[in-house]
Amino acid sequence: MSIPPTFDPPIPLSKSRTQAGFSGRRLLFMIGGLVLTLVLIGALITAYALIVMRPQLPALDVITDYQPKVPLRIYSADHVLLGEFGEEKRSLVKLADIPANMKNAVLAIEDARFYQHGGVDYLGLVRAVGADLIRGGAKQGASTITMQVARNVFLSNEKTLTRKIYEVLLAGKIEAAMSKDDILQLYMNQIYLGQRAFGFAAAARVYFGKELKDITLAQAAMLAGLPKAPSAYNPVVNPKRAQIRQQYILKRMLGLEYITQQQYDAAMAEDIQVKAPGSQYNVHAEYVNEMVRLMMYAQYKEDTYTRGISVTTTIKAEDQRAAYDAVRKGVLDYDRRHGYRGPEGNIVLPSDEDDRQDAIDDVLDNHPDDDTLLAAVVTEVSPKQVKAMLRNDTEVVITGDGLRFAAAGLSPKASAALRIQPGAIIRVVLDAKKNWQITQAPQVQATLIALTPQDGAIRALVGGFDFAQSKFNHATQAWRQPGSTFKPFIYSAALEKGYGPASIVNDASVSYPAGPGQDNWEPRDDDPPAGPTPIRTALQKSVNLVAIRLLAAIGVNYAQEFTTQHFGFDIEKTPPYLPLALGAGQTTPLQLAAAYAVFANGGYTVNPYLISEVTDTHGKILSKAQPLIAEQNAPRAIDARNSYIMTSMLQSVAQRGTAAGSNVLHRTDLAGKTGTTNDAVDGWFAGYQRSLTAVAWMGYDQPKSLGSKEFGAQLALPIWVEYMGRALKNVPQQQMPMPAGITVINGEPYYDNFTPGNGFVESLGVEASSFPAAVAEFFGFDKPAAAPANNGSGNNEPAPPASRGRLYDGH
Repeated sequence: MSIPPTFDPPIPLSKSRTQAGFSGRRLLFMIGGLVLTLVLIGALITAYALIVMRPQLPALDVITDYQPKVPLRIYSADHVLLGEFGEEKRSLVKLADIPANMKNAVLAIEDARFYQHGGVDYLGLVRAVGADLIRGGAKQGASTITMQVARNVFLSNEKTLTRKIYEVLLAGKIEAAMSKDDILQLYMNQIYLGQRAFGFAAAARVYFGKELKDITLAQAAMLAGLPKAPSAYNPVVNPKRAQIRQQYILKRMLGLEYITQQQYDAAMAEDIQVKAPGSQYNVHAEYVNEMVRLMMYAQYKEDTYTRGISVTTTIKAEDQRAAYDAVRKGVLDYDRRHGYRGPEGNIVLPSDEDDRQDAIDDVLDNHPDDDTLLAAVVTEVSPKQVKAMLRNDTEVVITGDGLRFAAAGLSPKASAALRIQPGAIIRVVLDAKKNWQITQAPQVQATLIALTPQDGAIRALVGGFDFAQSKFNHATQAWRQPGSTFKPFIYSAALEKGYGPASIVNDASVSYPAGPGQDNWEPRDDDPPAGPTPIRTALQKSVNLVAIRLLAAIGVNYAQEFTTQHFGFDIEKTPPYLPLALGAGQTTPLQLAAAYAVFANGGYTVNPYLISEVTDTHGKILSKAQPLIAEQNAPRAIDARNSYIMTSMLQSVAQRGTAAGSNVLHRTDLAGKTGTTNDAVDGWFAGYQRSLTAVAWMGYDQPKSLGSKEFGAQLALPIWVEYMGRALKNVPQQQMPMPAGITVINGEPYYDNFTPGNGFVESLGVEASSFPAAVAEFFGFDKPAAAPANNGSGNNEPAPPASRGRLYDGH
């Protein structure tokens, strides 16, 4: 039996409409209930926020009296920033001093309605929520600049409802207490932008090496991209991602009509060069900065790095640049003269391209760039071409003259240590014609210090070739034998004993007892003895035997006392024995410069100083230098006549003697002396012009010979000349005025109380029969006057220890 199908009875139309109406009302009721619930929740949250949270809001003293951790800043005398030390790099600037492009770039990307809302941009919030719902997930930010200030100063970055409520409440409180401009100024000074830089002024220096007022529109847009995620958009670490965000910001600025189409196009096309970390300062003054840091720390301890101390030094920015360049050039020129030593190391290059790049990056991390000397890994080699990879994934190709210096390393017969092959770690440099050359990191060191002789203000100081390589400051810490740069102080002492430039001293072999069981000390020169020689000529040619005879005559104890008391040399490092005439004591370049300043300033003692003024973050002066000034409050060190005559003789050295290389400067007011120690371990030049004294030195940290054919004239003098050529540019020539008490006879100056026949020592160690006729005629005598007593020292002065060897000066 079949069962008939069953059917639900049809619902009457009126009943269907009734059910639909009920469903609609239920939906409306549910929506209404939801809205009411949300309103109630919002009301409860608002009530809780106003009743409980608002009273707990922190006071705004932190931002209304903004006192950030401001680092120690070091400036040149002409207010160029040389460096800074601190946990946070900050530079506070007023809103009026921030370029319009910088402000507009920030507003365009962070808060375009900043000047329209009251701390919370509700329109922006709705727009952000809508965008997040469409995309799925919270990706669109809604924090205003005021809210970011509240978060950065008072709150953490945790993403919770409580924190967001506090952020909104604080934003309202900040808006009520501060003007819009003050809020924006605070934001632009305190926001973190990566690389330890807080605020856009600090970031401009860190990333571009510029003051904020000098950045371009393109650079401003790149900096404006940093607040969202400083690590992700850091142009040093992630240049591609930083550029994408920069271009987005430029489009926003164009859309908001902050910039024109022409400005947009130019900014999009600009090739932005980002500074490598540590190279953001325009002047290399690393040794100066470290000296200042140590002096400040000695006084202020840890407050040094947070108190906002500003130190104005005596350094002149252009002089410092000239000194740095001169030292670099001098060292590199020496290094090239002595040949290629081979790669710094070798690695095995993986065959996989990605693995290869990782290997190159890893090894270059251990071989940092040295300013213009860039580390690279060789990837391809042939006798006529070398390809290498730099740390920024840039491939360089070296050909032609660029291979000449390292040619020995490309030879098939090259030793393993010298051979350049794939995987070799080398140094390359871009020459003046923008061609790459193979070079090498030098092993030798050099230094230059320059100061104003009238007051001792240090104008330039370079303590070594590269501060990152060696923080040892050779200008102030290196105690080295000064060689023949010390001779002028012996001659100066002799002037007070009746000698003068026209005194004749016998340049002849001499022998001194060296003590029981030791061979006699028999000093000698590179050139054969010349016989009777005027003192001026002896200093001009740096004759050792004349200087030694002169020291023996005046007495080593007197010479020690004179040079230490009148020129500031350390008595324990100025031994009273005959090799002192050849520079067997010890001094630092700074001490030697101060001693030569006595000659340059007319005979006054001045104390070298580096810091002229120290101020706090509010500009209050904490300390100010009160230097000794020649002809004002400085004590007299030597007679003005002594200074004048020594300058006259040292000008002869610079024009016609061992320092004749200075003639390339085409000046007649330069004076100075070369110095080379035994076996050419140290190369020196110390010299001056009336307004500037400078000392250059070259040598190895672990003393060893610089080369049998190297002398102070080839090692240090070129550094000095390179520096002085720039430092004295546009400085008029200035001769030292002749002081009272000097008599000039036949062109030579004499003390007026030491003239021929009246106390002047006409000769030393010279028999009348050996006198040149011209000299005898000049003095008008048949037999020269004898030298005065030598305080009992005579020729029996103690000779040097046998280990001292022979000291000499090159020509």
